[in-house]
Amino acid sequence: MPGPSALIDMQEVTKVYQMGETKVLALDGVSLSIDEGEYVAIVGTSGSGKSTLMNIVGLLDRPTDGVYQIRGHSAGDLTGRQLADLRNREIGFVFQQFNLLARAPAWRQVELPLFYAGIARSASRQRALEALAQVGLADRADHKPEELSGGQQQRVAIARALVNRPGLLLADEPTGALDTRTGEEVMTLFEKLHAEGLTLIIITHDQEVADRARRVITMRDGAIISDTRGAAAAAASGGTNGLREPALAPLPRPAVMEQIGETIHEAV
Repeated sequence: MPGPSALIDMQEVTKVYQMGETKVLALDGVSLSIDEGEYVAIVGTSGSGKSTLMNIVGLLDRPTDGVYQIRGHSAGDLTGRQLADLRNREIGFVFQQFNLLARAPAWRQVELPLFYAGIARSASRQRALEALAQVGLADRADHKPEELSGGQQQRVAIARALVNRPGLLLADEPTGALDTRTGEEVMTLFEKLHAEGLTLIIITHDQEVADRARRVITMRDGAIISDTRGAAAAAASGGTNGLREPALAPLPRPAVMEQIGETIHEAV
């Protein structure tokens, strides 16, 4: 059962694609709960199901079977229009490719989601400028994509994802088109946003990117094969990398007594 602070909850979610006469099982009974304010990385090789999982989490696709809820709303009970409204209100997206309009200045790129949300034009530009300032681009608001570096273009895309003030940011390979230094800058920005309270889910095949998250979910063949603490969280707590580790096998009785003795000795 999801906890009281669960933002998203999946129960036995399956996704099957029909490819001609062939059925492809992309998700195989995935159950997952993510709380408000978590920083999660979902990792896996190509074909592992991580992108399909992101599409369902982001309300871009519906499960074939199972239940998916976001903030208490069951996706299966909503119309296409209701899904679009919920997606625009609750979720921001960042992709590997920046998907910017070639001839529009940064502030107009960021303003676009507000147009679809029905925000008055008088307020939307100010919101867009505030979002650009949040990602450190206040002085680039009038610049077009051709006038921005790759890292700055990704920051514009992040500002666009944030402008509707969503509760969840989904980032799909956000550093995949960036060099190492610029990718580091983007990851540092994500960590800042998470520290400010944003729920963050990053889809990646890069283990170094994943290890910066507080929780790492690994997928293979459409199923979750591990769900552990990220290296950063483990280092911060001084513990091992195991948020949801499987239970350890019981120790033989002599070993149990030895462990109890050591515990009492340490306590004294």
